[in-house]
Amino acid sequence: MTTRPVNPLTGLDFTPAVGDMAFTPLQRQLLAKAHALGRDRFAPRAAQWDREASFPFANYDDLREAGFLKLCVPAGHGGLGADFPTYMMVAAEIGRFCGATALTWNMHICSTMWTGVLADGIPMDETQRAEHAARRQLHFRRIVQDGALYAQPFSEGTAAAAGRAPFGTTARKVDGGWLINGRKIWASLSGAADYYGVLCTEEVEGKDPDPRDTLYISVPATSEGFSISGEWDPLGMRGTVSRNLAFKDVFVSDDEQLMPRGIYFKGAQTWPAMFFTLSPTYLGVANAAYDFTVQYLRGEVPGEPPVKRRQFATKQIAVAQMRIQLEAMKSLFTRAIAEARPNPSKDERMRLYAAHYSIMEGANDIARLAIRTCGGQSMLRHLPLERLYRDSRCGALMLPWTAELVMDRMGRETLYETGEKDI
Repeated sequence: MTTRPVNPLTGLDFTPAVGDMAFTPLQRQLLAKAHALGRDRFAPRAAQWDREASFPFANYDDLREAGFLKLCVPAGHGGLGADFPTYMMVAAEIGRFCGATALTWNMHICSTMWTGVLADGIPMDETQRAEHAARRQLHFRRIVQDGALYAQPFSEGTAAAAGRAPFGTTARKVDGGWLINGRKIWASLSGAADYYGVLCTEEVEGKDPDPRDTLYISVPATSEGFSISGEWDPLGMRGTVSRNLAFKDVFVSDDEQLMPRGIYFKGAQTWPAMFFTLSPTYLGVANAAYDFTVQYLRGEVPGEPPVKRRQFATKQIAVAQMRIQLEAMKSLFTRAIAEARPNPSKDERMRLYAAHYSIMEGANDIARLAIRTCGGQSMLRHLPLERLYRDSRCGALMLPWTAELVMDRMGRETLYETGEKDI
């Protein structure tokens, strides 16, 4: 393996997926660890999860051993205490080597980040704050001490995951806890998670279902009445194993609440960046497609004949196009994660949308151009590019911020101020 000199700006001997910048000591340490794990373990296994459409359990053993399951658990609770930008940087680095691992890891991390650093920025009264502080200790302890894995199923096949309707999955208050009924689709980590952080609508007597009554609550995988069903044979991101979940009078205790009643809705209004966390996976995939193209044209792909194709002007122009688009994506991404905060300004929110759209569509643009540039060999399954292409196409389809919904938000929120409407 060729050793590269350490970049004096970053303190690293590789260029991270987010680009070169001055990292904090913690960011530098975590990026180096993520890069080594990805290069040495995740990348060699990625084809297996894709071929089998199976969950990357071995990668999660590595993540657990490296302490990455507790990455965003506050240090005071035994975690690594990573903030939002740090997580986003590390996630992009993991996505560079295995998209399915990065995408599912995001679901787990959000379960800790939403209840941790993001919840700290959501308005709560004293009672709610005390309740949340007590209950999140349980979830953090499971992850830190037991290595528990949390999923975060959103989708139901309705407008609920996009925030435009109440969730069809319901929670009814009973003595000591809640009865959960309903179903989720596209539930990543199906059969792998120990707990499922479910978004559901609290049943309030005499009141129609309302998104303001969304409850965020954890359902243990061993719960009576909980089941997993459905085949799993998708186009891309096959290692996420996102099957269907059903809840039939599933009882969970009050302590399983991941946020107090009604706080999730406030969070969604306060912290729009909480829905930006899928994008680093696809920034990593875009980097991987670019990295492979450069390696292939230089004749440096391991196991392949050392044939150089870099001398052709068409190849040089294509690589330049890919690099220009990748740099634009990185710039928007790093600006957006630096600005992420509660109650962002309108311009900050627009940049957040622009970053998300640019990455989710741009990853596939770069992968498409990579295949065209590398030629027929790139369609063979023993090389990673065709998998990266399939994986990259999935990003723009993912709720709650699909590419179409982001475009709609940007246009509407640009032309209408809050409360404005046409008569």
